Amino acid sequence: MNHILIIGFVWPEPNSSAAGSRMMQLIALFKTQDWKITFASPAAETEHMISFENIDVPKVTIKLNNSSFDEFIIEQQPNIVLFDRFMTEEQFGWRVTKYCPDALKILNTEDLHSLRKTRQESFKSNTIFNSNKLLQNDITKREIASIYRCDLSLIISDFEIKLLKETFKIDEDLLFYLPFLFKPITTETKKGWPEHKNRKHFVTIGNFRHEPNWNSVLHLKETIWPLIRKELPESELHIYGAYPPPKATQLHNPKEGFHIKGWAKNSKEIMSQARVCLAPLRFGAGIKGKLAEAMLCGTPSITTSIGAEGMLDEESDWNGFVADDPLEFAKAAVRLHNNETLWQQSQQNGIEITNTRFQEKIFCNLFLDKVSKLQKNLNKHRTKNFIGSLLQHHTLRSTEFMSRWIEEKNKA
Repeated sequence: MNHILIIGFVWPEPNSSAAGSRMMQLIALFKTQDWKITFASPAAETEHMISFENIDVPKVTIKLNNSSFDEFIIEQQPNIVLFDRFMTEEQFGWRVTKYCPDALKILNTEDLHSLRKTRQESFKSNTIFNSNKLLQNDITKREIASIYRCDLSLIISDFEIKLLKETFKIDEDLLFYLPFLFKPITTETKKGWPEHKNRKHFVTIGNFRHEPNWNSVLHLKETIWPLIRKELPESELHIYGAYPPPKATQLHNPKEGFHIKGWAKNSKEIMSQARVCLAPLRFGAGIKGKLAEAMLCGTPSITTSIGAEGMLDEESDWNGFVADDPLEFAKAAVRLHNNETLWQQSQQNGIEITNTRFQEKIFCNLFLDKVSKLQKNLNKHRTKNFIGSLLQHHTLRSTEFMSRWIEEKNKA
């Protein structure tokens, strides 16, 4: 039986973020195989984190730059270690390699942080994003180095898989495409959805600590929502998200139909009651949880090309409309809100996207098969990955001694 140690950047909050939902999907997959699971994190506990007791998974709080982790990993002796985001691999990867060298090391990227950060920097500097900027960014070098140091990296978007292969020339043996994992939407599922006439208002959902979400809310407030409200003066936009700061709650204005609602205990219920989901994302990466959830709830959506990235191909039609221009975005939102036939077709498009791109059974079996093959041929796999070995060698020297220096400094 496999024993997998998950080292989380944060404690999972599936009702607050797509990353939290993604982690719970992975944990559920490992539990179907009866793997022993331990979840560890150096993060502070939060009010919205899951109850590990309820899912029967031991949780352990670990410390950064502290040799207590060495004792912990020696005692645990996992044969698989999953790093949640590259930052945890930077902190703990060298310790895992030193004290548990035969463990299969998997990096769960969530999304490519370097892609998201570089796009964000380009947006804020009002410059055009391109691959050269990505290649020159220090965070890119850190993230790509982490991918090389691991035996396998889970990539949630096929756009990001292509980017890593073509721009960074990373061997496909080091990458595994693992999108969101959903059960098929059936006819019975669809029967349980509220109809067009029984839904009302617009909705958007997203953790306010995630910069693309906050920027999206501002874009709605300042530009898009006034255009929609002009055509639909009785309509409302309900904005949900964990950890809204004062600058967000101050935007609450019922007279304008602009409602800041805060954290959603049951986001699916809220999404199912809305007629249209709005997500005018101007930068970001990965697959957008709010848009995937909208499809699972039969709620058509309007988003941008960034929002639809990794969820749409040339042969598919979107679960609504994709529009980057604010005026076109607003016009599409009004059309989708008012036209029941168009709304129903968009809903059906969402079903087809979910059932073709995010099939839980297919991807779970492929992933488990990949893990099994790697475990049987780990030495050969690592010998082939010379760049990873080179980076691992230098990391063990530089990161280890930096960490030990910090630990001694903290003691003093």
